[in-house]
Amino acid sequence: MNHRFSVRATWVYVACFCVAVAVLASVRRAFPAVVDYEVKPPRERFEGDAQPVRAPMCIAHAVPQFRTPNGEAARRRIRSVSSYRTAFPDLQDVQIASARQWGVSPVENRAEAERRKDELVFCGASPWYDIDPQMRRSIPYLVPRADQLLQHIARTFLDSLAVKGLPLHKLVVTSVLRTEDDVRRLRRTNVNASAESCHRYGTTFDLSYVRFAPLGEEVSDAKLKWVLSEVLRDCREAGLCWIKHEVRQPCFHITVR
Repeated sequence: MNHRFSVRATWVYVACFCVAVAVLASVRRAFPAVVDYEVKPPRERFEGDAQPVRAPMCIAHAVPQFRTPNGEAARRRIRSVSSYRTAFPDLQDVQIASARQWGVSPVENRAEAERRKDELVFCGASPWYDIDPQMRRSIPYLVPRADQLLQHIARTFLDSLAVKGLPLHKLVVTSVLRTEDDVRRLRRTNVNASAESCHRYGTTFDLSYVRFAPLGEEVSDAKLKWVLSEVLRDCREAGLCWIKHEVRQPCFHITVR
């Protein structure tokens, strides 16, 4: 009797399990969005928010995928700019004026930078770009206005790579806020370094155009520079920033407007 009951209970369990699997399969087929997992990009930071942005589990999911109507990945041409010197001509005179307008008073040393977090935003942790690990003459702090610009450029660069069907790469930031101590040390080894650097005000950052951080398959730095130049040209033409194409130090020198 007990044996028959056990066999019957087993068959009932198996039947119920099969019915449940069939129901779930039907739901998934009818409503695929129910089981889709979406990794949302981190929230935008606003002025006064000094907390670093946390990276999503997979940055590729946070970048929109552009596809044609038949489902294939859309690809757009890389146009770059006709001349880096013409497209990014902004010298010290215009950049320093904006730096003084939007920046903080110069910071004496790194300890003082830590105490002035009500004026400065820590920008050393972001899913959208990398800070150069070799950076020795500046620290990752910006005024909120410049921090928002950097985030915008870095995210737009990733979006542009996705639009063009290129593997994702993050930008590399090579210089940010320079304290007075940093400026003095830098001038001992670089006679061309300016005592009145825009980097002293927390409004300025440098983006390398010969080094990028790959998130998968690598692409030539030259092609990535072309894409970055398109992004920066649009930002400059929109009145967001001043940009100088540096040659001795291979970077774009950018000050918020």
